Parts: sequence; structure tokens; C-alpha cells
Amino acid sequence: MHPPLFEAVPNFSEGKDTTKISRITEAVRAVPGVRILGLHSDPDHNRSVLTFAGEEDPVLSGAVALANACAAELDLISQSGEHPRMGVLDVLPFVPLEGAKMDDAVRLANRAGETLGTLGFPVFLYGSAATASHRRSLPDLRRGGYEGVASRIEDRLWKPDHGPETLNPHVGAVAVGARPFLVAFNAYLDTTDIEVARAVARRVRASGGGLPAVKALGFAVGGKAQVSMNLTDLELTPIPVALEAVRSAAADLGVSVESTELVGLAPLEAILQTARYYLGLRELDAHHVLESRLYGPSDSGKEQTSEKST
Repeated sequence: MHPPLFEAVPNFSEGKDTTKISRITEAVRAVPGVRILGLHSDPDHNRSVLTFAGEEDPVLSGAVALANACAAELDLISQSGEHPRMGVLDVLPFVPLEGAKMDDAVRLANRAGETLGTLGFPVFLYGSAATASHRRSLPDLRRGGYEGVASRIEDRLWKPDHGPETLNPHVGAVAVGARPFLVAFNAYLDTTDIEVARAVARRVRASGGGLPAVKALGFAVGGKAQVSMNLTDLELTPIPVALEAVRSAAADLGVSVESTELVGLAPLEAILQTARYYLGLRELDAHHVLESRLYGPSDSGKEQTSEKST
């Protein structure tokens, strides 16, 4: 039996300076046992999303290396972008993968939070690792960005879980959490009007009475209005359902979806869900995907025996 695996999906507050982004990423890559799976940087958001995975101790070491690199390379005072942020290492979620359970990810989040606290980061635990119900939601925790956190930190309800109880304006604070897999999915509208994107986001997100397990905000990105979404439960709201809701809300406002964007990684099942929806395929699973059969484990009981001519 293989040791449990975990994914870390940290967001750090730099999306423009490729040299700094590279140095920060390489600090994680240098950790033995860590495998970097993806990097997405956005200059308008001025934010990067790094995805790496491994066993518990290497992933923890990678998170510490990342935090040190962010503190050395970045300065929150000079950072600005479309996306709200509270620190140079803004958010550090851990996701249980093969062989791991959510309780294991919570333990890892607590270990990471305690270690980052000793490094001088005020740490707020969120998601399944939250120490109070009002701190489970990342948007609530990060409300108002750095300035909002600074205004609340004296309130005993919003004291950091680890680390100093004052904010260093150069470094800020970090949210460390444990959560299930989510898909970050953005839709670009054929308008520059950010208020339209915000109106669409209000209609589709769960907190506005829209789709379950959907968080959404409106931004101006690359000269277009963007509806930025986190899909936190693909069984409740798959990618195509979220997209069609955005299309419908946008059409009511006289605009349309021009293109979409996947930030970070999505599981194969999410892609298969999308293909089933738009292709009308009644049956589609990983065994219908050539590369899955070529590189996946052998399963003699599920060969595809009928091949139509082309």
C-alpha cells in the first residue's frame, strides 16, 4: 500500500514578474519528494496559482520553502491587482488525494499553520481546518483584503490561529486550510463592463441564490469582463452547468460568453462530465480515453471490443 498523497494549491501575490515567479517556484521544485503539477500566473489579477503534490512530509516542506521564498521575493505594500489578497502567500489549501482522508489534510494544515506561524506569518485556518464556524469560508476570512484583515485582527473573534497577532505590512497574513478538490473556472464576456460581470456573478453564485457549491466574482481582466468561479462540488454543479448559467445570465444583460479559462488542474471526471453534457454521450468514462488505456493500469475485463470504422 502506498503512503497517502496530498495536493497543495497555494496562491501567491505575484503574477507579473516572471523572474520572481520562477525563483519562488524553483524553491518548491528543489524539495525532494515534491512534484509540481502546474503553474498559472495572471498579470491582471497579479497572482499565481501553483499546484504541487506528494506525501505529507515533502508537501509540508514544499509549503515552508514556498512561504520563505514569498517573504523574500515579494512586498505586499507595492502589490496591487484585481484579485483580493491578504498576504504575499495569500492562501495555502491542502487537498487529500489517493489514500488520504480529509482528517489527514486537516492535520497537515495544522502542521503547516504552526510552522508558518513560527516563521512570522499570522495564520488563519479555514475550510475543514477552521477552528470556528465563522472562519470556515475563505471569502469571509479574506473580506476586505489585507486592509480588512488589519481592521479586524484586534477583535478576539478574528485573532490568528498561529503566529504573531499583528500584521507585517510587507508580508501580510496567510489562510491555511483543508478542503476537497475544487475547479477554478473563468468565463470571459464580450464586454469591457465589469459591472455586467459582477451582476452575472451575483446571479450564479450560491450566496446569491444561484447554483449550489459555486463561488463567483466579477473582474476586469485582459480588457474583458471576467466571471471568476470556484466550483467546490462537481457533483452538485459540474462545469457545463455553471457555464450555461453564466451564458443565460449574460444573455439577459445583452452580452455573451466569448471564451473560458481553466485555472490550475481539473480531474479527468470533470472533463468527462463536460464531454457527456455537450456531446450527448450516454456513456463515457476513462476507459474510452486512449491515453487512459495506454498509460493506466491494465484491466482485462474492460477492453473496448467494438471499434467503428472511420
